[in-house]
Amino acid sequence: METLRTALQPLRPITNNLPTPIRDLGVSILGETCYQTLLLELDPTDPECLKLAVSKGLGLGIVGASSVVKVPQILKLVRSQSSSGVSFLAYLLETSSYLVSLAYNVRHGFPFSTFGETALILGQNVVITVLVLNYSGRAGVAALFVAALAAGVVTLFNGGILDMRTLSYLQAGAGVLGVASKVPQIAAIYQEGGTGQLSAFTIDTELGLGQELTLSRQVFNYLAGSLSRIFTTLQEVDDKLILYGFVAGFALNLVLAAQMVYYWNAPSAKARGKMKEAAVPTPAAGPATSGASTATPKSKGPTTRRRG
Repeated sequence: METLRTALQPLRPITNNLPTPIRDLGVSILGETCYQTLLLELDPTDPECLKLAVSKGLGLGIVGASSVVKVPQILKLVRSQSSSGVSFLAYLLETSSYLVSLAYNVRHGFPFSTFGETALILGQNVVITVLVLNYSGRAGVAALFVAALAAGVVTLFNGGILDMRTLSYLQAGAGVLGVASKVPQIAAIYQEGGTGQLSAFTIDTELGLGQELTLSRQVFNYLAGSLSRIFTTLQEVDDKLILYGFVAGFALNLVLAAQMVYYWNAPSAKARGKMKEAAVPTPAAGPATSGASTATPKSKGPTTRRRG
C-alpha cells in the first residue's frame, strides 16, 4: 500500500484543486475526514476510509442502476397499450413494501446511498401500477390507488401519526414479504426438476427489467446486489432489522443460484414428458386395417382331376 501511496502523490496538485462543487460533493459522500485522507492526501492505507469509499461506491452504483431498471417495462406497457401478463397484486405488494422501507430509512436518517434504490424503484412501480390499472379498464381503481398511496406517505413519514415502534413492526413485515416472494420461485424450480420452462420470463421486481431475460441473470444479479447491501449496511447503517432482511434475502438468492447451477442444462418436467411421449413406439394398426394382410390363405380343396 505504501508503494501505491507513493505512486499516487504526483496527482495531489489535481485533487487539491478540484472545483468547489465537486469538492463539496466529495465531502458530502465521504465526510471531511475521509475526503481529506483519500482525496487530498491520496492515502489509501486508512482501512476505515477505504471501506467507507468502497461502500459508497457500491451503494451509489446500485442506486444509479435502479434509476432506469424498470423503464423498459414502462415503455413496453405504453407501446402495447395492454396490461396482459402483468400482475397488479404483485406490484401493489411490492410498492407497499418499498414505501414502508423508504419511510423507515428516511426517518432513521440513514445515508441515501444505502437505500436510494428503494425510492427510485418505488416511483417506477407507481407508474407501472397506474398504467396496468388504466389499460385494464380500471381507471377508477387507479385514482383510488394514488389517493391511498398519498395517504400512506403522509402517515408513514409523519412521526406525530405513526411512532417509530409501529414503523419498525411494519418494516419487519415488509422485509418478510420481500423474502417470502422468493419462496414460490424456489419451489417452482424444485417441482419442475429444472429451469427449462422458467429460464425466460418477465421480471418485475427489484432489478427486474420487465422484459424477457434469463432467470439465471436475475438470480445472480439479486445475489450480487443483496451481498453488496449486506456490506454497505454493515459499514454505514447500525440497524439489525435492515441487516437481517438483506441477510435473509441473500440466503434465499444463494439457494436460487445453487438451483440454477445444479439444474443448468436439465430439461423441465414438461419437456421430459414430451421426450417420453416421443420415445413410445407407435402402436400396431387395428384389426380393421390389418385383417386383409394377416389373414391365413385358404387351403385348396381336393381336386377331381385324374392323374395319369
